[in-house]
Amino acid sequence: MDTFWDWFWLMVWWFCFIAYLILLFHIVADLFRDRGLNGWLKALWIVALIVLPFLAALVYVIGRGKGMADRSAEAAVQAKQATDEYIRQAAGSGRSAADDIAQAKALYDAGVVDEREYARLKEKALT
Repeated sequence: MDTFWDWFWLMVWWFCFIAYLILLFHIVADLFRDRGLNGWLKALWIVALIVLPFLAALVYVIGRGKGMADRSAEAAVQAKQATDEYIRQAAGSGRSAADDIAQAKALYDAGVVDEREYARLKEKALT
């Protein structure tokens, strides 16, 4: 019969194992994100993570941890910029109805559009 402590230690070991897997995924993602590291060194790190997983992960985090954090922050900034750009693009040009009406008025004053077309542009800007 299993005791409480058997289950407790099982949960602790599962937690450590999952935390280690997450660390490995972060290390591998960082390896592929690092443009300053050539392919052979990336392959060497991957082999080290397979052959001596705990030691290699510990050495990687100690030796390259600051760069890992910098690359992660840079990737987050780039993702935010891409998201903001997409939102701006999806939301439209960011122009207000007053800007659209002023542009339509300039076209009308220049004689590019007639009065009926100007009224249509103005109505479109207001809706």
